[in-house]
Amino acid sequence: MNQTIAVFKRELEAYFITPVAYVFIVIFLILNGLCTFYLGDFYERGQADLEPFFELHPWLYMLLIPAVSMRLWSEERRSGTIELLLTLPMSTTSAVIGKFLAAWAFCSVALMGTIPIWLSVNYLGEPDNTVIAAGYIGSLLMAGGFLSVGACISATTNNQVVAFTISFVVCFAFNLSGFPVVLDLFSSWTPQAVLEVISSFSFLSHFESIKKGVIDIRDIIFFGSLMTFWLYLNVVVVELKKGK
Repeated sequence: MNQTIAVFKRELEAYFITPVAYVFIVIFLILNGLCTFYLGDFYERGQADLEPFFELHPWLYMLLIPAVSMRLWSEERRSGTIELLLTLPMSTTSAVIGKFLAAWAFCSVALMGTIPIWLSVNYLGEPDNTVIAAGYIGSLLMAGGFLSVGACISATTNNQVVAFTISFVVCFAFNLSGFPVVLDLFSSWTPQAVLEVISSFSFLSHFESIKKGVIDIRDIIFFGSLMTFWLYLNVVVVELKKGK
């Protein structure tokens, strides 16, 4: 546990000693404001809620989260510091979890920066704050899912651009997996059970019920299992690439 905490502190501090973190947070906050009050037709809808705010989160994360995760391992590999990190008296699992938790904490800070939007909605009307709180929980879980994918892919290369691109494509696939356009590609030659499995991997479908205020244990298990699976793959990839 102490090893994980040490890596967590190191990585979290690394985010805030460069201007990249602040640029990311500013862009994230601006895009959320635009998506909520303008692209989401907040005023035209005449409803005091954050439906437009959460509606676009899967697409914002698909673009922005890979930018956070791409440096987690690829930068260590490019600069050669990964050898130093892995020779320290700690397990690979501790390093992987510490890095992931630091990135997740950073994304949490960015998400908490949107609380003034929540306060604005309360000023303008009387929203169901329980539903909004559930939406924040779902958004944080989804961010963790995207991050676990990006962290694993970052461990496969020393090129941050490559890590970003592959992570974006994989996250895009997770978002689209429940769409008819994707399911139609498989419907002609796969059984219905397989189609349901493909559809069940959609981040959108699992986030949809949570942002409506329904926190289903199945959705929590999905995101938890997803993060566990990709972090396990992350450990395997780092172990395989030791000394390369």
